[in-house]
Amino acid sequence: MGDETSIKVSAATRDRLAALAGGAGDHDPPARRGDGRGRPTQAEAAERAEQARAELASVLGTVPSTEAEDRARGLLQRLGARQDPAEA
Repeated sequence: MGDETSIKVSAATRDRLAALAGGAGDHDPPARRGDGRGRPTQAEAAERAEQARAELASVLGTVPSTEAEDRARGLLQRLGARQDPAEA
């Protein structure tokens, strides 16, 4: 491990990575977490959305409007609909 790289991330990102790393010893594989199909539960999705808003606020100094969030969500859903589930 002679080569080391460091990057700067927000405190929220650092904390999220630490939380994910803390779960690394779980016996429950990631695909079985959430709703059992590899997707987050409603509570997990809400938590992730709040974390994303906090990250945007820290980077941009503001949070997106409800309209912007709805448009982004629609775009992501359309993109996901085009993806072959076998490739996911």
